[in-house]
Amino acid sequence: MSQPVRHFLDLWRLEGSDLRAILEDAKRRKAARLGWPKGRRDANPVAEGRTLAMIFEKNSTRTRFSFDAAMRQLGGDVIISNAVDLQLGRGEPIEDTARVLSRMVDAIMIRANNHLDVERLALSSTIPVINGLSDKSHPCQIMADLLTIEEHRGPVAGKTLAYVGDGNNICASFIHAAPKLGFRLNIASPALYHPDLHDLARAAQEQGQVHASDDPREAVKNADVVITDTWVSMGDTDHDERLDALEPFQVDEPLMDLAKSDAVFLHCLPAHRGEEVTDAVIDGPKSLIWDEAENRLHAQKSILAWCFGAI
Repeated sequence: MSQPVRHFLDLWRLEGSDLRAILEDAKRRKAARLGWPKGRRDANPVAEGRTLAMIFEKNSTRTRFSFDAAMRQLGGDVIISNAVDLQLGRGEPIEDTARVLSRMVDAIMIRANNHLDVERLALSSTIPVINGLSDKSHPCQIMADLLTIEEHRGPVAGKTLAYVGDGNNICASFIHAAPKLGFRLNIASPALYHPDLHDLARAAQEQGQVHASDDPREAVKNADVVITDTWVSMGDTDHDERLDALEPFQVDEPLMDLAKSDAVFLHCLPAHRGEEVTDAVIDGPKSLIWDEAENRLHAQKSILAWCFGAI
Protein backbone atom coordinates (compact mmCIF):
# COMPACT_ATOMS: atom_id res chain seq x y z
CA MET A 1 0.00 0.00 0.00
CA SER A 2 1.48 3.36 -1.04
CA GLN A 3 2.30 5.94 1.60
CA PRO A 4 0.40 9.27 1.57
CA VAL A 5 2.20 12.17 -0.05
CA ARG A 6 4.09 14.29 2.48
CA HIS A 7 3.22 17.93 1.82
CA PHE A 8 4.78 20.74 3.88
CA LEU A 9 2.11 23.44 3.81
CA ASP A 10 1.48 24.68 7.38
CA LEU A 11 3.10 23.75 10.67
CA TRP A 12 -0.25 23.13 12.35
CA ARG A 13 -0.84 20.19 9.98
CA LEU A 14 2.26 18.30 11.19
CA GLU A 15 2.83 16.38 14.39
CA GLY A 16 5.23 17.86 16.89
CA SER A 17 7.34 14.71 16.52
CA ASP A 18 7.75 15.42 12.80
CA LEU A 19 8.83 19.00 13.46
CA ARG A 20 11.29 17.78 16.09
CA ALA A 21 12.70 15.16 13.71
CA ILE A 22 13.23 17.81 11.02
CA LEU A 23 15.03 20.12 13.46
CA GLU A 24 17.30 17.37 14.76
CA ASP A 25 18.15 16.24 11.23
CA ALA A 26 18.99 19.83 10.29
CA LYS A 27 21.36 20.11 13.25
CA ARG A 28 23.15 16.90 12.25
CA ARG A 29 23.43 17.85 8.60
CA LYS A 30 24.74 21.32 9.39
CA ALA A 31 27.34 19.98 11.82
CA ALA A 32 28.48 17.33 9.34
CA ARG A 33 29.28 20.00 6.72
CA LEU A 34 31.39 22.23 8.95
CA GLY A 35 34.29 23.58 6.89
CA TRP A 36 33.09 22.04 3.63
CA PRO A 37 32.77 23.97 0.35
CA LYS A 38 29.17 25.06 -0.18
CA GLY A 39 28.82 23.07 -3.39
CA ARG A 40 29.90 19.67 -2.02
CA ARG A 41 27.17 17.07 -1.72
CA ASP A 42 26.18 15.75 1.69
CA ALA A 43 27.57 12.40 2.72
CA ASN A 44 23.94 11.24 2.75
CA PRO A 45 22.50 12.81 -0.43
CA VAL A 46 18.86 11.77 0.03
CA ALA A 47 17.64 13.72 -3.01
CA GLU A 48 20.02 12.03 -5.45
CA GLY A 49 18.25 11.55 -8.76
CA ARG A 50 15.37 13.82 -7.75
CA THR A 51 14.30 17.17 -9.20
CA LEU A 52 12.54 20.02 -7.39
CA ALA A 53 10.35 22.44 -9.36
CA MET A 54 10.33 25.95 -7.88
CA ILE A 55 7.52 28.34 -8.78
CA PHE A 56 7.79 32.00 -7.78
CA GLU A 57 4.85 34.41 -7.76
CA LYS A 58 6.80 36.74 -5.43
CA ASN A 59 10.34 38.09 -5.49
CA SER A 60 12.83 36.07 -3.51
CA THR A 61 16.43 36.04 -2.32
CA ARG A 62 16.69 33.67 0.65
CA THR A 63 13.99 31.22 -0.47
CA ARG A 64 15.38 30.93 -4.00
CA PHE A 65 19.04 30.51 -3.12
CA SER A 66 18.46 28.30 -0.08
CA PHE A 67 16.20 25.80 -1.85
CA ASP A 68 18.49 25.70 -4.89
CA ALA A 69 21.57 25.12 -2.71
CA ALA A 70 19.63 22.65 -0.55
CA MET A 71 18.78 20.40 -3.48
CA ARG A 72 22.35 20.54 -4.80
CA GLN A 73 23.79 19.57 -1.41
CA LEU A 74 21.23 16.76 -1.16
CA GLY A 75 22.35 15.47 -4.56
CA GLY A 76 19.32 16.62 -6.54
CA ASP A 77 18.51 19.21 -9.17
CA VAL A 78 16.11 22.13 -9.59
CA ILE A 79 14.00 23.75 -12.27
CA ILE A 80 13.08 27.36 -11.49
CA SER A 81 10.26 29.38 -13.04
CA ASN A 82 8.37 32.56 -12.32
CA ALA A 83 4.62 32.10 -12.48
CA VAL A 84 4.39 34.52 -15.41
CA ASP A 85 6.64 32.18 -17.39
CA LEU A 86 4.19 29.30 -16.95
CA GLN A 87 0.81 28.76 -18.55
CA LEU A 88 -0.36 29.25 -14.95
CA GLY A 89 0.30 32.94 -15.57
CA ARG A 90 -2.07 32.86 -18.54
CA GLY A 91 -4.97 31.28 -16.73
CA GLU A 92 -4.25 27.54 -16.73
CA PRO A 93 -5.90 26.02 -13.65
CA ILE A 94 -3.38 25.36 -10.91
CA GLU A 95 -4.80 21.83 -10.64
CA ASP A 96 -3.67 21.13 -14.22
CA THR A 97 -0.22 22.53 -13.44
CA ALA A 98 -0.02 20.16 -10.46
CA ARG A 99 -0.96 17.13 -12.56
CA VAL A 100 1.61 17.94 -15.25
CA LEU A 101 4.48 18.69 -12.89
CA SER A 102 3.70 15.54 -10.89
CA ARG A 103 4.74 13.55 -13.98
CA MET A 104 7.95 15.48 -14.60
CA VAL A 105 9.56 16.28 -11.22
CA ASP A 106 9.72 14.82 -7.72
CA ALA A 107 8.54 17.77 -5.62
CA ILE A 108 7.23 21.32 -5.98
CA MET A 109 8.10 24.40 -3.94
CA ILE A 110 5.81 27.38 -4.51
CA ARG A 111 6.15 30.94 -3.25
CA ALA A 112 2.59 32.10 -3.73
CA ASN A 113 0.42 35.18 -3.48
CA ASN A 114 -2.62 33.25 -2.28
CA HIS A 115 -2.51 30.45 0.29
CA LEU A 116 -5.54 28.82 -1.30
CA ASP A 117 -3.48 28.25 -4.44
CA VAL A 118 -0.88 26.36 -2.39
CA GLU A 119 -3.62 24.13 -0.99
CA ARG A 120 -5.18 23.59 -4.43
CA LEU A 121 -1.78 22.69 -5.87
CA ALA A 122 -1.24 20.10 -3.14
CA LEU A 123 -4.71 18.58 -3.53
CA SER A 124 -4.07 17.76 -7.19
CA SER A 125 -0.40 16.82 -6.84
CA THR A 126 0.87 13.27 -6.47
CA ILE A 127 4.28 14.56 -5.31
CA PRO A 128 5.22 16.66 -2.25
CA VAL A 129 4.31 20.36 -2.31
CA ILE A 130 6.25 22.76 -0.07
CA ASN A 131 4.91 26.16 0.91
CA GLY A 132 7.85 28.51 0.36
CA LEU A 133 5.67 31.44 1.49
CA SER A 134 2.06 32.50 1.14
CA ASP A 135 -0.04 35.31 2.50
CA LYS A 136 -1.17 33.01 5.35
CA SER A 137 2.00 31.27 6.51
CA HIS A 138 5.75 30.90 6.10
CA PRO A 139 6.55 27.50 7.64
CA CYS A 140 10.05 27.09 6.19
CA GLN A 141 11.18 30.38 7.73
CA ILE A 142 9.92 29.43 11.18
CA MET A 143 11.76 26.10 11.05
CA ALA A 144 14.96 28.04 10.35
CA ASP A 145 14.15 30.42 13.21
CA LEU A 146 13.58 27.57 15.65
CA LEU A 147 16.82 25.94 14.53
CA THR A 148 18.65 29.21 15.22
CA ILE A 149 17.12 29.58 18.68
CA GLU A 150 18.06 26.05 19.66
CA GLU A 151 21.62 26.46 18.39
CA HIS A 152 22.17 29.46 20.64
CA ARG A 153 19.79 28.92 23.58
CA GLY A 154 19.00 25.22 23.75
CA PRO A 155 15.60 23.50 23.46
CA VAL A 156 12.76 25.85 22.57
CA ALA A 157 10.31 24.01 24.82
CA GLY A 158 9.57 26.15 27.86
CA LYS A 159 11.07 29.28 26.32
CA THR A 160 9.14 32.53 25.88
CA LEU A 161 9.15 34.00 22.40
CA ALA A 162 7.84 37.52 21.84
CA TYR A 163 6.61 38.55 18.39
CA VAL A 164 6.11 42.30 17.96
CA GLY A 165 4.46 43.96 14.96
CA ASP A 166 2.18 42.99 12.10
CA GLY A 167 0.20 39.80 12.73
CA ASN A 168 1.27 38.44 9.36
CA ASN A 169 2.31 35.08 7.90
CA ILE A 170 5.44 34.89 10.08
CA CYS A 171 3.34 35.49 13.18
CA ALA A 172 0.86 32.86 11.98
CA SER A 173 3.49 30.15 11.59
CA PHE A 174 4.88 30.87 15.06
CA ILE A 175 1.32 30.43 16.38
CA HIS A 176 1.10 27.12 14.51
CA ALA A 177 4.40 25.90 15.99
CA ALA A 178 3.85 26.90 19.62
CA PRO A 179 1.52 24.04 20.68
CA LYS A 180 3.58 21.52 18.72
CA LEU A 181 6.92 22.33 20.32
CA GLY A 182 5.89 23.60 23.74
CA PHE A 183 7.05 27.21 23.79
CA ARG A 184 5.13 30.24 25.03
CA LEU A 185 4.37 32.88 22.41
CA ASN A 186 3.56 36.48 23.35
CA ILE A 187 2.25 38.57 20.47
CA ALA A 188 1.94 42.35 20.43
CA SER A 189 0.22 43.95 17.45
CA PRO A 190 -2.14 46.86 16.81
CA ALA A 191 -5.83 46.00 16.63
CA LEU A 192 -5.97 46.77 12.91
CA TYR A 193 -3.23 44.26 12.13
CA HIS A 194 -3.94 41.52 14.68
CA PRO A 195 -3.09 37.84 14.19
CA ASP A 196 -5.53 35.53 12.44
CA LEU A 197 -8.31 34.67 14.89
CA HIS A 198 -8.67 31.14 13.51
CA ASP A 199 -4.97 30.51 14.19
CA LEU A 200 -5.35 31.76 17.75
CA ALA A 201 -8.45 29.61 18.30
CA ARG A 202 -6.72 26.49 16.96
CA ALA A 203 -3.71 27.08 19.21
CA ALA A 204 -6.02 27.43 22.21
CA GLN A 205 -7.77 24.15 21.34
CA GLU A 206 -4.34 22.48 21.23
CA GLN A 207 -3.50 23.89 24.70
CA GLY A 208 -0.90 26.21 23.21
CA GLN A 209 0.49 29.02 25.36
CA VAL A 210 -0.23 31.83 22.90
CA HIS A 211 -1.13 35.27 24.21
CA ALA A 212 -2.05 38.22 22.00
CA SER A 213 -2.27 41.87 23.08
CA ASP A 214 -1.56 45.39 21.86
CA ASP A 215 1.23 46.03 24.41
CA PRO A 216 4.77 45.41 23.10
CA ARG A 217 6.35 46.09 26.48
CA GLU A 218 4.24 43.48 28.21
CA ALA A 219 4.89 40.95 25.41
CA VAL A 220 8.66 41.37 25.54
CA LYS A 221 9.01 41.39 29.33
CA ASN A 222 11.31 38.51 30.39
CA ALA A 223 11.23 36.97 26.90
CA ASP A 224 14.03 34.68 25.71
CA VAL A 225 13.61 35.70 22.06
CA VAL A 226 12.27 38.88 20.45
CA ILE A 227 11.04 38.64 16.86
CA THR A 228 9.72 41.15 14.37
CA ASP A 229 9.10 41.41 10.64
CA THR A 230 8.59 44.11 8.06
CA TRP A 231 5.45 46.16 8.52
CA VAL A 232 4.61 46.32 4.82
CA SER A 233 4.73 42.98 3.01
CA MET A 234 4.69 42.33 -0.72
CA GLY A 235 1.18 42.96 -1.98
CA ASP A 236 0.10 45.27 0.86
CA THR A 237 -1.47 48.47 -0.46
CA ASP A 238 -1.99 50.38 2.81
CA HIS A 239 1.61 51.54 3.31
CA ASP A 240 0.94 54.81 5.16
CA GLU A 241 -1.77 53.35 7.39
CA ARG A 242 0.52 50.50 8.39
CA LEU A 243 3.39 52.79 9.32
CA ASP A 244 1.11 54.95 11.44
CA ALA A 245 -0.46 52.01 13.27
CA LEU A 246 2.76 50.08 13.80
CA GLU A 247 5.11 52.90 14.80
CA PRO A 248 4.68 52.17 18.55
CA PHE A 249 5.77 48.56 17.89
CA GLN A 250 9.31 49.30 16.75
CA VAL A 251 11.92 47.05 18.36
CA ASP A 252 14.57 49.36 19.80
CA GLU A 253 17.12 49.02 22.60
CA PRO A 254 14.76 50.11 25.41
CA LEU A 255 12.26 47.46 24.32
CA MET A 256 14.97 44.78 24.07
CA ASP A 257 16.14 45.70 27.57
CA LEU A 258 12.79 44.46 28.92
CA ALA A 259 13.57 40.95 27.71
CA LYS A 260 15.95 38.62 29.56
CA SER A 261 19.55 39.78 29.72
CA ASP A 262 20.60 36.98 27.36
CA ALA A 263 17.64 37.39 24.98
CA VAL A 264 18.28 37.16 21.25
CA PHE A 265 16.72 39.02 18.33
CA LEU A 266 15.39 37.51 15.08
CA HIS A 267 14.15 39.04 11.82
CA CYS A 268 13.50 36.97 8.70
CA LEU A 269 14.70 39.77 6.36
CA PRO A 270 14.57 41.89 4.32
CA ALA A 271 14.48 44.53 7.05
CA HIS A 272 13.35 48.14 6.84
CA ARG A 273 15.81 49.65 9.25
CA GLY A 274 14.36 52.56 11.19
CA GLU A 275 10.84 51.17 10.84
CA GLU A 276 10.20 47.83 12.57
CA VAL A 277 13.69 47.69 14.07
CA THR A 278 16.54 50.10 14.79
CA ASP A 279 20.10 49.68 13.54
CA ALA A 280 21.31 49.36 17.12
CA VAL A 281 19.23 46.20 17.60
CA ILE A 282 19.56 44.50 14.23
CA ASP A 283 23.33 45.10 14.13
CA GLY A 284 23.79 44.61 17.86
CA PRO A 285 25.27 41.69 19.83
CA LYS A 286 21.88 40.09 20.50
CA SER A 287 20.98 39.84 16.82
CA LEU A 288 21.15 36.41 15.18
CA ILE A 289 19.82 37.44 11.77
CA TRP A 290 22.76 36.13 9.72
CA ASP A 291 22.71 32.71 11.37
CA GLU A 292 18.95 32.79 10.89
CA ALA A 293 19.32 33.51 7.16
CA GLU A 294 21.92 30.75 6.72
CA ASN A 295 19.70 28.29 8.55
CA ARG A 296 17.08 28.59 5.83
CA LEU A 297 19.40 26.30 3.86
CA HIS A 298 19.88 23.72 6.60
CA ALA A 299 16.23 23.64 7.70
CA GLN A 300 14.98 23.29 4.14
CA LYS A 301 17.32 20.42 3.41
CA SER A 302 15.68 18.53 6.25
CA ILE A 303 12.19 19.59 5.14
CA LEU A 304 13.00 18.15 1.71
CA ALA A 305 14.39 14.99 3.32
CA TRP A 306 11.16 14.65 5.34
CA CYS A 307 9.03 15.15 2.23
CA PHE A 308 11.03 12.43 0.44
CA GLY A 309 10.48 10.04 3.32
CA ALA A 310 14.15 10.01 4.40
CA ILE A 311 13.30 11.13 7.96
